[in-house]
Amino acid sequence: MAHERLGLFDTPPGRQEIRLSLAVVGLLVGALVLVFPLRDTQLGEIRAFIPLIDAFMLFSELIIATLLYAQAKVFRSRALTVLASGYAFAALILVPHALTFPGAFTTNGLLGAGINTTAWLAIFRRFTFPIAVISYALLKSADSVPRTEPRRPAAPVIQGLAGAIVLAASGTLLTTGGHDLLPPIFLNNRDTVHTSLLIVNAVTILLTTTAMALLFRQDKSVLDMWLLVALSAWILQSLLNLTLQTRFTLGWYGLNGMTLAASFIIMLALIAETSWLYSRLALSAAVRDRERDTRLMSVDAVTAAISHEVGQPLNASINNATTALHWLSQTRPNVEKAITALRDTIDDGRRTFDVIKSIRGIFAKSPSASAEISLNELVSETTSLLDRELTGHKVSLEMELDESVPMVLADRVQLQRVLLNLFSNAIESLDAIHDRPRRLAVRSATVGGKDVLLEISDTGSGIPTDQIAKIFDPFFTTKETGTGLGLSLCRTIVEEHGGHLWASQGEECGTVLHLQLPRSDL
Repeated sequence: MAHERLGLFDTPPGRQEIRLSLAVVGLLVGALVLVFPLRDTQLGEIRAFIPLIDAFMLFSELIIATLLYAQAKVFRSRALTVLASGYAFAALILVPHALTFPGAFTTNGLLGAGINTTAWLAIFRRFTFPIAVISYALLKSADSVPRTEPRRPAAPVIQGLAGAIVLAASGTLLTTGGHDLLPPIFLNNRDTVHTSLLIVNAVTILLTTTAMALLFRQDKSVLDMWLLVALSAWILQSLLNLTLQTRFTLGWYGLNGMTLAASFIIMLALIAETSWLYSRLALSAAVRDRERDTRLMSVDAVTAAISHEVGQPLNASINNATTALHWLSQTRPNVEKAITALRDTIDDGRRTFDVIKSIRGIFAKSPSASAEISLNELVSETTSLLDRELTGHKVSLEMELDESVPMVLADRVQLQRVLLNLFSNAIESLDAIHDRPRRLAVRSATVGGKDVLLEISDTGSGIPTDQIAKIFDPFFTTKETGTGLGLSLCRTIVEEHGGHLWASQGEECGTVLHLQLPRSDL
């Protein structure tokens, strides 16, 4: 069975996923179209807005980073590690961004922030995402090249996360302690330096389009498709940001809202895709386990069948050999009886060999060596083999065989195994009877002029009504030491011969087994 790809990293998107991603881009474009004409409309300052937006995005992007790190660890992917580290950095940088935003917690922000601290933290975040995607695309192409090592080295997940933490801390120190070393983005807490804003957004758009071009060039996966959606949102935000002159306008609030919406869309998409992919993995594992259990059950069935079927002639062979040894060990050995017992031993050995040869035919469903046989003769021969068992269990045998029944086409060895099983089960069921005669009756007849019917009835304790339909099921047994395979194999053999085997309750007591086979000329 071919390997089925299950990772977001290499699973190609389906039509529904492509339609959904296009719908998301369409919604973002629609939001931009609605906001753009009224972008300069002044609104009041909402002090809790940035902390709330940053908290939601922190939550969203940490989840995205966690999902990507998990995929990176499973697939040993450097590309996914870099991408996950980019999202981890973008999430971590939101903490100082919220703390240093002017007016959120204090007038000028916490951590010793200057006028441009928050702006440069946002710029680092905007630059990092497309750079991470560019690195992801390049490393993905490199990882797809065949390697000489037998196994790809583990992804540096810990190093990637540590790098994201170090970069976030360094960016915070640079924008606070080294505030005066960076070019100004804002003149005050509201108004921007338009030239600086233009350069920043131009660089962002350039990095974003480069990342999109690299993704378009290679075979796209589900993850690549959603990254393209995120990059499209990044470009739309940059286009809106190019025209903004001040904070706390409709355009500024809309820009932050679009950023939050894009982040949440990517998070929800990745969660949904990951859940779906891992549900497929779970189903695949369940199917594999079921196939394994089926194989094990088949092996158990074959083993139990061999033990069950071969055990009968082997036991008879041992009994005959023991009898021969007994006659030869006497003071006056009875050679004639010993010879008879040894001949029976040889016959039992041959019968064992025939049984072993026919077992493979049953489980392989291969054609058997069929020939025209008389069912009456086979019944007489089989009951003579069981004469010792009948005597030992004090069971009287009554046979009413119709001499006019036609011949049947069957494998003699397999059909005799069926009769041995049916007779042996009937004899065992009579062991528990002490208050009435132990009687086993066999009757043959022609049914409808085309089938031969053999009925085997006993005066035993019978089978409960709710269990009589189950006795032919594999591994179902009413005996404490039974395997539950004897009657199941009997029905299999009979059905392969075009016949039917079923059971019913006796008229007064016991059980009746019905064996019906088509006549040979049909």
